[in-house]
Amino acid sequence: MWRWLTISKDNTFVNEQIRAREVRLIGADGEQIGVKTRQEALEIAERVNLDLVMVAPNAKPPVCRIMDYGKFRFEQQKKDKENRKKQKIINVKEVRLSPAIEEHDFNTKLRNARKFLEKGDKVKATVRFRGRAITHKELGQKVLDRMAEECKDLSTVESKPKMEGRNMFMMLAPLAEK
Repeated sequence: MWRWLTISKDNTFVNEQIRAREVRLIGADGEQIGVKTRQEALEIAERVNLDLVMVAPNAKPPVCRIMDYGKFRFEQQKKDKENRKKQKIINVKEVRLSPAIEEHDFNTKLRNARKFLEKGDKVKATVRFRGRAITHKELGQKVLDRMAEECKDLSTVESKPKMEGRNMFMMLAPLAEK
């Protein structure tokens, strides 16, 4: 049952898509067959009822392998799916503070920030300056420095406090797990 695949979704050249005159051929069991013309390679693949797949298009001559392309694609998709499962998605949570924040309010915001960091999320601590408070940027700086100090057992400062418009912010990233 010889299959002529016309379109491959992952930009891999298969069977008739291969345009090189000569190819270095690798057999189904992994042994080197040698340099063959494209037509000879296609005939060899057809005899064993498998596909001719270009695995190294930039080589001189290009390297082609005889394999079951459908099975190869299936295995590749399984690996990709497994890798996506293992990925850790990092969210950025924001904690808003004010330059003249009271002790209890600060502790509440601190507790939230620590909870986010324990879950593995990054925390963006923002101090919003309203009205004339913008003339006292050092108060906002102190609040952010205190936040970083209180969270230093769980996090590292990814970006130091900096101004952006009427807001001063810094990023805290969770410590890498051992």
